[in-house]
Amino acid sequence: MKHTDIKTVLSDADMVGLDAVVCGWVRTFRDSAQVAFLELSDGTSFEKLQVVIDKTSLTPDPECTKLGASVVVAGKVVKAYKGEGNELNAERLSLLGKCPPEYPIQKKRQTLEYLRGIPHLRLRTNTFQAAFRVRSVAAQAVHRYFHAHGYYYINAPLITASDCEGAGEMFRVTTQPWNAKYASEEEYYKNDFFGVKAGLSVSGQLEGEVAATALGKIYTFGPSFRAENSNTTRHLAEFWHIEPEIAFAELPDVIEIAEDLLKYLIRAVLTECPAEIKFFDSFVEKGLLEKLNHVANSSFAVCTYTEAVAILEQQNARFQFPVHWGSDLQSEHEKYLTEEVFKRPVFVTDYPKEIKSFYMKQNADGKTVAATDLLVPGIGEIIGGSEREADYEKLTAAMKERGMDMAAYKQYLDLRLFGSVPHGGFGLGFERFVMYCTGMENIRDVTLFPRSVKNIM
Repeated sequence: MKHTDIKTVLSDADMVGLDAVVCGWVRTFRDSAQVAFLELSDGTSFEKLQVVIDKTSLTPDPECTKLGASVVVAGKVVKAYKGEGNELNAERLSLLGKCPPEYPIQKKRQTLEYLRGIPHLRLRTNTFQAAFRVRSVAAQAVHRYFHAHGYYYINAPLITASDCEGAGEMFRVTTQPWNAKYASEEEYYKNDFFGVKAGLSVSGQLEGEVAATALGKIYTFGPSFRAENSNTTRHLAEFWHIEPEIAFAELPDVIEIAEDLLKYLIRAVLTECPAEIKFFDSFVEKGLLEKLNHVANSSFAVCTYTEAVAILEQQNARFQFPVHWGSDLQSEHEKYLTEEVFKRPVFVTDYPKEIKSFYMKQNADGKTVAATDLLVPGIGEIIGGSEREADYEKLTAAMKERGMDMAAYKQYLDLRLFGSVPHGGFGLGFERFVMYCTGMENIRDVTLFPRSVKNIM
């Protein structure tokens, strides 16, 4: 139906004095003897439109005043009686869809845990509308950044026969019946759709490297899947992944690009979502606006894993998981480094090769790899990247040490035989970035329908 977006009615000074038709859902209703007020939202802006009803000339249908009902209003745009912007003096008010009293989104503030139980309705609340506007703006900014810097956007396959991380956390893809019986695993997969074992991709990196060694600079931006039995506030079984791959690049280049991208995305959110960030700063994370501005306008710290461990070992008594060289960093360690030591994001580099993936470039010391994790306050790891191993012999040796199926990676290994070059890249967990920008503490609150252990609502 023909109508004007509420965002336009609210903000366009040229509309004052004009007739307009708007559609929306009722957020509040206030009544008095002569005048009633409807507050409407149509999703186009964080601010709501106040509709003024002169009851001497218009008697509203009671169903049009119920919380959650959808209505269409025709009237004249006028300057707001209080504050900035515009409001609408109603001349006609019609019901589009009734909303019964048991509507679960009520005026009182519900907990995020409660709202997770109604994911199909929670977007009608201020918190989730703001979160998903931030997410949308950030997604558009991702594409703008890479396009402006000469990257090509590619789409890596979601069904693959190779495990990028080598951790065995892939979801299996099969067309076999649940009770399929074969004499061996080999026979089972031979009779499956692809004729080999297949799974959902944990990362587009391997295919991204293929594209980067032809196109120079590429990025993927799409879903990844991890069958990791983790039920923390930072993990999902299905999440979105930003993964650039750059030919003729070494680890310092990867770090520089990662920092530049993160700052660009934060600035885009600050510029395009001021009302949303103000809301989160007031009701979700006090000091959020200051934190984001600080990150966008300061240099990130860089330290090696060995340096980080030396710092952490001095505080081992305070940690639940004591640190030693060779151990992986836990959330409590990342929190201490970012919030108490460096007081800003920090790139930790040159991890022990045993705790990192097979494809990372081996350093000359024989003990570490040219890897980096970007740790940020409140979230921990938000970016993981590395220079990739470009030497065929070193790469195959690392894969054999891990007992990997070399045949499944033949195409990947071929890249090291035919014109190999230094190259690198990183992965940015998109949901974790949105968490960082909004102050939301649970990753399930920044994705539309979260997929996690025992949860596929």
